[in-house]
Amino acid sequence: MPENPPKETDFIHSEEFLHGLMKRQLKLSVTCATAFVILLFGLPLLNYLAPVFMARRVGGFTLTWLILGVLFFPYVWVIARIFITRSMALEDAEVVNAAEGNKRKN
Repeated sequence: MPENPPKETDFIHSEEFLHGLMKRQLKLSVTCATAFVILLFGLPLLNYLAPVFMARRVGGFTLTWLILGVLFFPYVWVIARIFITRSMALEDAEVVNAAEGNKRKN
């Protein structure tokens, strides 16, 4: 048993706080997953719908291979970075809101 159990009026340990944070992080996760899926399915679609455009040479690669072989990893890295940065900002904002909620209740 913890030495200092949370108080019943402690907002940061409440279901309301947890659900609010989870809802915002789910929204962020869905947004990041959508960005990933757009690239994952968009590249084959572009190859199918615009083969001449995707066969253009850019920097010695065809556009398809430039996106798939060179730009795919940085794109995923950017998505991951955005997710982590915004997720941490959400948690920080929730902690501030929880602290203010605790002050109002006490």
